Amino acid sequence: MSDNWQNVVLRNQHPKLRMFANCNADVSSAKSEVQPALRVDSVELAASTPPLATAIAPDPTPPSGTVKKHGIDVQAQREAVEVSVLVRSTDSLPPVPGQQTLRGMATRTMTFDEIYNLAREPSTIFIEPADALKLPRPIKGSAGSAAPARRVQGVPPDELGDGKGMLIGIIDVEGFDWAHPDFLVQGKSRFVSIWDQGAKVGRNRKGLKRGRVISAADMQSALTDAAKIGVSPHDLEPQSQMVVGSHGTHVASIAAGNSGLCSAAEIAAVLIALPEDEIDRRTSFYDSTSLLDAVYYLLDLAGERPISINISLGTNGHAHDGSSILDRWIDVLLSEPGRSICIAAGNAGQERPEAPDDLGYMMGRIHASGKIDAQGLDHILEWQVVGDKIKDASENELEIWYEPQDRLAISIRPPDGDWIGPVLPGQFIENHQLPDRTLISIYNELHHPTNGANYIAAYLTPFFGKDLIIGIPAGVWQVRLHGLVIREGTFHAWIERDDPADLGDGNFFWPSFFTDASHVDSSSVSALACGQRIVSVANLDELKRRAHITSSQGPTRDGRLKPDITAPGTEIVAANGFGDPDNPWIEMTGTSMASPFVAGVIGLMFAANPTLTAAQVLGIIKATAQPLPGATYQWVHDLGFGVISPRACVDEASLALIRTELKKPTAPTAAAPVAAVPAPRHGAPQKALTTRRPPRTAS
Repeated sequence: MSDNWQNVVLRNQHPKLRMFANCNADVSSAKSEVQPALRVDSVELAASTPPLATAIAPDPTPPSGTVKKHGIDVQAQREAVEVSVLVRSTDSLPPVPGQQTLRGMATRTMTFDEIYNLAREPSTIFIEPADALKLPRPIKGSAGSAAPARRVQGVPPDELGDGKGMLIGIIDVEGFDWAHPDFLVQGKSRFVSIWDQGAKVGRNRKGLKRGRVISAADMQSALTDAAKIGVSPHDLEPQSQMVVGSHGTHVASIAAGNSGLCSAAEIAAVLIALPEDEIDRRTSFYDSTSLLDAVYYLLDLAGERPISINISLGTNGHAHDGSSILDRWIDVLLSEPGRSICIAAGNAGQERPEAPDDLGYMMGRIHASGKIDAQGLDHILEWQVVGDKIKDASENELEIWYEPQDRLAISIRPPDGDWIGPVLPGQFIENHQLPDRTLISIYNELHHPTNGANYIAAYLTPFFGKDLIIGIPAGVWQVRLHGLVIREGTFHAWIERDDPADLGDGNFFWPSFFTDASHVDSSSVSALACGQRIVSVANLDELKRRAHITSSQGPTRDGRLKPDITAPGTEIVAANGFGDPDNPWIEMTGTSMASPFVAGVIGLMFAANPTLTAAQVLGIIKATAQPLPGATYQWVHDLGFGVISPRACVDEASLALIRTELKKPTAPTAAAPVAAVPAPRHGAPQKALTTRRPPRTAS
């Protein structure tokens, strides 16, 4: 095939963008309810589209003539729809106000015409939609009045420090209760800034793409005025989300509350907007670019000060090998000293029910893998579409990644239907309508620009009519992989898990998952937690002396050892945001609770040595990790290199840049065995003859 401009445009765009473009505006409006990178700019259009909760079951005996290519109103699509994308280019892209640009990478909000034109540029490498953010879903326990025990047992506080002078950054959801007693010292909140990305009105919007900032002065004024007039400070400085038992408050409490690890650090937070109303979801972006914006905001706020950032949110798209644009972008930002980011590994580790009514496995069976041993052999995956057990109104996504030296074809069979395919490498089927009106798209792509691997993307889409939505039939969809050329044969598959959708009557649309026959209990770590320099954190169940059953597992697709470390994340008591003042604490379980523990430890490490790089931080954490009793120092798929050791991390951080020159011996001596020298405790005097160390950066 000649490399004409049409072929270049197809090659330079992610298949999902091509599928999005092959729809009319009404379909895009419906999709945008569950596709966070898709937005319609008309509230009237968004309101005129039926909610997905009204979807009806597919008709097993539809009228004739329904199998057709989906119709497209190109002009309406161009005028009404925008997409949030990530761009890679061989050139340094020009900056755009309110969007991020770093060398040959950029975030952009674009119409389909603009994407099309950019894809034709010779310098464009790839354009992909931003990823969906996965809501943290910790297991919430009861609230109470009993304060948490000290975060680090058996270590005197003066041996760890309190993080004074550090900045702890929290990127999270559900609001930050900055007026909670766990963040107040002498009537003043230790929060210095909260960027509420979801705020639609208010002050301090200058220079922001969205939302508003609540400054330290705003918080202090609200505290003072609220006491005078007898209202909550949050009545005077509200946030777009203020959920009782808020996730963000609990996370901040663990890392840097008065009960937390960095009890004297300042706290800055970014509240990620995840709109609940379907109209807001259709007219807003709530994708992974908001995380990147949040990271930039916190780094700018920190300036020259060291900052430890926690992100207890994740993404599940791409190859889980750290090669995505977002992963690489964050790795670049972490190349400067005094910066670290911890990311929760995810809560997709459960593979089977623990009790008759336990549905946690639905959130865990996201990964499958296998090996086709020779040309001519096939492998079948079973993809369970659930929805409300009759139909599903969300768009279901599956990505399959395999080695560049192999060639696989794919066929898909609906429940009680006929095989569709095979689709060969370099071929695609786009928005093909089945007799029950389900639309199916399959793209068999060679040599992804970011990692060179081959990948297959498959999408199951409901029928979105102007006044009618027909769901995808629930049941087992079979995915057959055909071995055409096999030199290595290994493949990995991930379901882009959507969050359960509340239908408002006590029922839900549940996400799809792999059946027990196909699910492989590994490599479920959030794609965002696969980056090279980030610290990927698993959840330790201390009572059972193992990783918690829900904690996501490694390794990455390319065999790297993620998660890096595990920390206490089971039944953790911390601040109960926006809750009953008589019950200021609440218990939660998840990697969301383990990750801020590690972020707090890193804050203490920076206090001991602010010149550390993210790579050094990660190396120290691995070197000082402690295995569980009976285990070895070898990395394991659910616990990483072991349990974090806060005191050892701080001690090692204080020694990391010290170099000692030995005196030259006055006479030859016999070589003596070298004994292991234990690291001194933090603050212990060094008895070096000559010590060389670079000066610390002024805080």
